[in-house]
Amino acid sequence: MSMQSAVRAAGWRTPAVVVVCGCLIAMISFGPRSALGFFLTPMSQEHHWGRDVFSMALAIQNLMWGVGQPFAGGLADRYGANRVLIVGALLYAGGLALMSHATTGGTLDVSAGLLIGFGLSGCSFTIVLGAFGRLLPGEWRSLAFGLGTAAGSFGQFLYSPIAVALIDKFGWQSALVIFAAVTLIIVPFAVALATPRAEAPVVAAPKQSFREAIGEAFAHRSYVLLVIGFFTCGFQLAFTTVHLPSYLVDRGLSAEVGGWTLATIGLFNIIGSIASGYLGSRMPKRYILSIIYFARALSILVFIVLPPSTPATLIYGAVTGLLWLSTVPPTSGLVATMFGTRWLAMLFGFAFFSHQVGGFLGVWLGGLVYDYVGSYNPVWYLAIFFGVMSAIINLPIVEEPVTRTAAATA
Repeated sequence: MSMQSAVRAAGWRTPAVVVVCGCLIAMISFGPRSALGFFLTPMSQEHHWGRDVFSMALAIQNLMWGVGQPFAGGLADRYGANRVLIVGALLYAGGLALMSHATTGGTLDVSAGLLIGFGLSGCSFTIVLGAFGRLLPGEWRSLAFGLGTAAGSFGQFLYSPIAVALIDKFGWQSALVIFAAVTLIIVPFAVALATPRAEAPVVAAPKQSFREAIGEAFAHRSYVLLVIGFFTCGFQLAFTTVHLPSYLVDRGLSAEVGGWTLATIGLFNIIGSIASGYLGSRMPKRYILSIIYFARALSILVFIVLPPSTPATLIYGAVTGLLWLSTVPPTSGLVATMFGTRWLAMLFGFAFFSHQVGGFLGVWLGGLVYDYVGSYNPVWYLAIFFGVMSAIINLPIVEEPVTRTAAATA
């Protein structure tokens, strides 16, 4: 059964319905984790923690999200995205609820780290994009990847100021409980993203096991370059999400400026992600990635050398937003181009593991370096260096199907 006939067989699950429900899931799942940086200061002050304690928990979260992603993607490819999305949402909500009662570093590691990390691997936009790749016709795919990524960014735009308001009005514990309850809304929306179990690929490519797919991917030079380059994206995003609010307070700006800056990043990334998805079908994706990574490095450099001010910070947020998750549509698109969509969620999951290793280091080093030297500047400069390196690494990528896929298409 083809993908298009699978969608038609569901009746109400038209491509538009699939995209809307997937975007809502991406928005709800990405929102709380993007706002967790606002809990660093109140939780640390209440429990008399150094910033390294909270940073370690969120570093574990990023790592567990990355570790769990290939497995969650493989399960979604084999047994259906809806099942994985539901389990992920339950773990995510449980982690947020337990985090509200965390009084020790160990409990924070389990709740904010393990549970939320594994929950995100099951219900984040990566699973949504995998479902889009399998359920939507080819002409919808690139734009849908951009829309799904943009929806996650809208979650960041929506949740950042809401997090600040909820913490101010109800306290950080109640804010986390509210986030946990809202996360459960993912469960009914997941029904629309049900993919058939062990579905055949769109093209008549030879049947391939997940082990064969992994071996083929990691023997492919372009895939390896793509995976290595994606490390930088995770490093920059996780460090900025968690430590930017505190960095701005350290420079004399208010917590509200941090909230609106992260919200601005989320808002402008809607534009950046959709534009990236649109351009991905019209120009080489490797060039898009190279431009994004270099522009990020340049924007960070300008931001940290300018005197601190609200206008400069919001402008940085807008520029960063255009480049924020705009790497995801071309990255996932390259995976689909090279290997097809049969194991898309799993193979993109391995790329995302590299992303989350970068995220782990970005969050952890941010707290560690700050506690040792009293400044975030060394980590900012490291983020600039990684950006330049990834801009170079992505240029040699070959945007062609592997021999197996190319032969089957012919």
